Amino acid sequence: MQITKEFQDNRAFSGLVGPQNSHLKQIESDMGVTMHMRGNQVTIEGSSRDVPMVSDLLDLLYERARTAGDITNEDIGRSLQKIMGGTPSSGSGDLTLRTKKRHINPRTQTQADFIEAMNQYEMVFGLGPAGTGKTFLAVAKAVSMMLEGRAEKIILTRPAVEAGENLGFLPGDLKEKIDPYLRPLYDALYDMLPADQVDKKLESGEIEVAPLAYMRGRTLAHAVVILDEAQNTTPMQMKMFLTRLGEGSRMVINGDLSQTDLPRGVTSGLADAVQVVRDIPEIKVIEFTEKDVVRHGLVSKIVKAYDARNKNQNAE
Repeated sequence: MQITKEFQDNRAFSGLVGPQNSHLKQIESDMGVTMHMRGNQVTIEGSSRDVPMVSDLLDLLYERARTAGDITNEDIGRSLQKIMGGTPSSGSGDLTLRTKKRHINPRTQTQADFIEAMNQYEMVFGLGPAGTGKTFLAVAKAVSMMLEGRAEKIILTRPAVEAGENLGFLPGDLKEKIDPYLRPLYDALYDMLPADQVDKKLESGEIEVAPLAYMRGRTLAHAVVILDEAQNTTPMQMKMFLTRLGEGSRMVINGDLSQTDLPRGVTSGLADAVQVVRDIPEIKVIEFTEKDVVRHGLVSKIVKAYDARNKNQNAE
């Protein structure tokens, strides 16, 4: 099948095709079609299923270029999800997470399911590869609940697993040694709130970012508690964390079971916990796949390639 499209706005058309036609090349690779450009015309060739979808995709991206200027890889991925799978939906209405700096909407159906689960359940597990938005959405949910007055505190934690380095040989005091492990959580916070508000809330204790070991012995009440990189916990650490849940709190436990930094032979606390608690009706487990990756389009292909390799190795 073949369709030829013409675009009148030169500036928007330039944003659509990208530097050295990079956006068109990405769409060709993702969708399995061939595109030829002549002036402001683009001819799409491919299967009768793919060509109409690419035509709709170009229309969406062209309109975005007209209103917003440049097109990013994320715009392409988000628009492609919309074309291929429809707009993510929820049975309970609005899924928008509102923070001071931005309003966040789900880009895939699994992200919509994840937000819905965080709305309804006190404990949610988010499993899946890097780039699927697990941490970003969890922090956004926590910030939105605090701004709405539904949470008094946000607690963000990760296990400080030594991925090939020894903390004792790193420079600085304990905080300076541990902070690099927690940096992704700080980054997410600064993406949701103005820097001065983040710093003020960190200083007052309304927001706490700490290694998992700091949770021992505490009862975490009236808070949103997020455990990131949970695949790097041991079963004992995970049990300790899950039993910290206090009155009026919500917990989100995120991790990628394919990327553990634990020593060989040590069972992941995340894998163990999911097996133990999956059948408890008050707990929800959401599983992301490479189709939910919303980073650079190449990330999804990398995740898919590793998954294929791992499946082949398991088969052998």
